[in-house]
Amino acid sequence: MQTVFPPFDAAYWQARYATPGRAGWDAGRPTPPLRTYFDQLLVSQQPRILIPGAGRAYEAEYLHRLGFRHVVVADLAPEPLAALATRVPDFPPENLWLVNFFALPPAPPFDLLIEQTFFCALAPGLRPAYARQCAALLRPGGKLVGLLFDTEFAGATEPPFGGTRAEYRTYFEPYFEFVYFDTAHNSLPARAGRELFICLQKQ
Repeated sequence: MQTVFPPFDAAYWQARYATPGRAGWDAGRPTPPLRTYFDQLLVSQQPRILIPGAGRAYEAEYLHRLGFRHVVVADLAPEPLAALATRVPDFPPENLWLVNFFALPPAPPFDLLIEQTFFCALAPGLRPAYARQCAALLRPGGKLVGLLFDTEFAGATEPPFGGTRAEYRTYFEPYFEFVYFDTAHNSLPARAGRELFICLQKQ
């Protein structure tokens, strides 16, 4: 029997952020694999970057401090967006979007979409729609880059939800070329060996 999950809506996420000990995914900084990737991006190109389900958006803060000025953060809950605005007062407020990722319009397209603990926060039934929406939001040749859990969390009834490489491929193969899709070599210690670093290019 297929598990039926409750709606993980704005109220759900706002409550998780507000409850001590319920934001275990929050590393307090950009994770090493993404920081390494960001360090080789060219600031001179000023790509349009989207970070959906960004949480407290340490990745957006890091990119902003590197000099990237077209970083958009999207989240359902106001608390994490407010946390970023407080930490980084000069982050453009027009780039803080309180919005449902699946309601974002496809234009203008983004050059780069960053995945960091958003995919695993979605009810698993939304995964095909996530892959489809990522492709819709990216320009041709644009990239989806980030981390996915390479492990299953048996019996999970709320986020995070894990999965397998074979499962993930079925979602992304219709839309993306797989530039890199393998175990992250510099994960946080608690996640070592349990994360995939992905770099997928829109067909």
